[in-house]
Amino acid sequence: MDDTARTPAPLLVTLAGLTAVSGFLDAVSYLALGHVFTANMTGNVLLLGFAAAGAAGFSFTASLCALAFFLGGAVVGGLLAARVGVSRSLVLTALGVETSLTVAAALVAALVGSVGSGWPRFVVIALVAFAIGTRNAAVRRLAVPDMSTTVLTTTLTGLASESVLAGGANPHLRNRTTSVVAMFAGAVVGAVLVLHAGAASSLAVAAALVVAAAAYFALQSPLELGLAS
Repeated sequence: MDDTARTPAPLLVTLAGLTAVSGFLDAVSYLALGHVFTANMTGNVLLLGFAAAGAAGFSFTASLCALAFFLGGAVVGGLLAARVGVSRSLVLTALGVETSLTVAAALVAALVGSVGSGWPRFVVIALVAFAIGTRNAAVRRLAVPDMSTTVLTTTLTGLASESVLAGGANPHLRNRTTSVVAMFAGAVVGAVLVLHAGAASSLAVAAALVVAAAAYFALQSPLELGLAS
């Protein structure tokens, strides 16, 4: 059975937009910040392993920085959730944090010109990873099936293992396909932009995308979202 009746469309659209932002930011971070992810923490754990083994082109400290600040952001997101509960306010607050920190990262990138090395690299990594950690903690409390906004491995596993080909009934098909397509689209656009416009412009666009997602979300009533106010 599809999850159409269980996940309100406005909520699905918002989470799809944030998933695209994750793909966008990981494209920017991996290509402009030197083989590090700011949203995909599974990738960072692997990159830590590569760096620990002495593989060239990978930074142990950069990946560790991303992991540490992502976890710090997740702690803040958890505290917010404990304070306001699973509600529209929780998501809007988390997106406010994400917007502010992404704008700060864009300003740093614009002021220094290059974020591929030195302290600017670590500041941008820290700001963006913290932002995504806060958002991820809020989204996790929503418990929307297969719409974490940052992880696809479990989603892809379910898409294949519970498909008609595997004798399944395609549960959460809409959520799963939306998540995969959104992440891919975000990565493509992010990669194109960072390659042709640079990190500062790309981060500014990412912040604008978060604002757009937050604005759309704010315009929906709690009833339409299936959430408390």
